[in-house]
Amino acid sequence: MPGVGDEFHSSTKYERGKLPGHRLDWSTKPSVYKKYPDAEKIDLPPPVVQGGPSLWDVLRTRRSVRAYTRDPMSLEDLSQILWATQGITASIGDHRLRAAPSAGALYPIETYLLINRVGGLESGLYHYDVETHQLDILKLGDYTREVRTGALDQQVAERASVVFIWSAIFQRSKWKYLQRAYRYIFLDAAHIAQNLALAVEGLGLGSCQIGALFDDYLNELLDFDIAEESVIYMSSVGRPSRTDE
Repeated sequence: MPGVGDEFHSSTKYERGKLPGHRLDWSTKPSVYKKYPDAEKIDLPPPVVQGGPSLWDVLRTRRSVRAYTRDPMSLEDLSQILWATQGITASIGDHRLRAAPSAGALYPIETYLLINRVGGLESGLYHYDVETHQLDILKLGDYTREVRTGALDQQVAERASVVFIWSAIFQRSKWKYLQRAYRYIFLDAAHIAQNLALAVEGLGLGSCQIGALFDDYLNELLDFDIAEESVIYMSSVGRPSRTDE
């Protein structure tokens, strides 16, 4: 008996001569930036865009890391990782290109952060403003247990210095790709997570990608309108430990 995943895959296939007819309405194109106009903002250090370890070295040594020390990360390292995942790398006219590819350059993925131990930042939940390379403060306090609960009680989500929480604003992609957009959204998130894994390795840190999560629990924590936006993926980041401290 086919399940919902089988039905989705079958229903969103492209077949020659049967592509869905769809005229783009440019007046309704969603913005590629989410803004929190009332949030206090924190400037991030400028990213380092030259030098660093060899790409081939970080590809060879990258591993999933689930045990972290209690040592804090630096704000400079966090800035570097954010830039490597979704930072603006070039401009063509008014269009801004980012570090990770996105289908149709529609950029449906937003980055939220659980900050546990980062130098210069209070613990809490933050949003990354891609356009300005700043952090929006959403909620200050210790939310480690809540995020661990949302990650199916995995300790890696509680012990990390930072947990990246990626959401999707579906209409950004559906505006062009209709129901097939969901395929591209998850691919976009995977591109971003791979950039994170390599950047983290290059900084001498460790990461572990988390796909098992309680969607609506985390959506409620981040105050999402679930008809418009949902958490879809996470990554923990911290200083690697040989023992589970």
